[in-house]
Amino acid sequence: MSKRKICVVTGTRAEYGLLYWLMKEIDHDKDLELQIVATGMHLSPEFGLTYKVIEEDGFKIDDKIEILLSSDTSIGIAKSIGLATIGFAESFQRLKPDIIVLLGDRYEILAAAQAALVARIPVAHLSGGEKTEGAFDEAIRHAITKMSHLHFVSADEYRKRVIQLGEPPKYVFNFGDPGLDSISRMKLLDKQSLEKNWVFQWENYVF
Repeated sequence: MSKRKICVVTGTRAEYGLLYWLMKEIDHDKDLELQIVATGMHLSPEFGLTYKVIEEDGFKIDDKIEILLSSDTSIGIAKSIGLATIGFAESFQRLKPDIIVLLGDRYEILAAAQAALVARIPVAHLSGGEKTEGAFDEAIRHAITKMSHLHFVSADEYRKRVIQLGEPPKYVFNFGDPGLDSISRMKLLDKQSLEKNWVFQWENYVF
């Protein structure tokens, strides 16, 4: 029996940090095959070529999609979305994923959702239903929601908003913020180590 191919798209180091433990879980599941597509800031020397961080963490990147035009103007961003859509269309045709995992509201994620929609590949969207007043991020986020099939939101308020957008309640799940996965796995300093590292005595402080 062939493994189900789960394609995770990541465009920034911050978003990759939120996806890290999900990617680990997929990678360790014997019934799943993790595919990774890196794009956006990950491939930019200006932002440190952070795709290398993904590889240093032990992941294999299946595709890299170059989209940046070193411009934050409206026409520059629009051209980047166009390049990204073409790149994702070609990548998805080559990788043939069973489902695509997208997080958030960046424009390269919008491009991935558009390409997946036309290719009839199901999309699982994380962190939908949130609000960002005064920026076009919110419109992009809601557009991605409408192009997605499974929704994993971080709070009940956001679940209600996704349902208000017309998505079937049975496909909208409140799984909490993905950043909590990292927090729950953090190795915290014990009292003695904290005092030693910060050179203070706990007893001298009243909380």
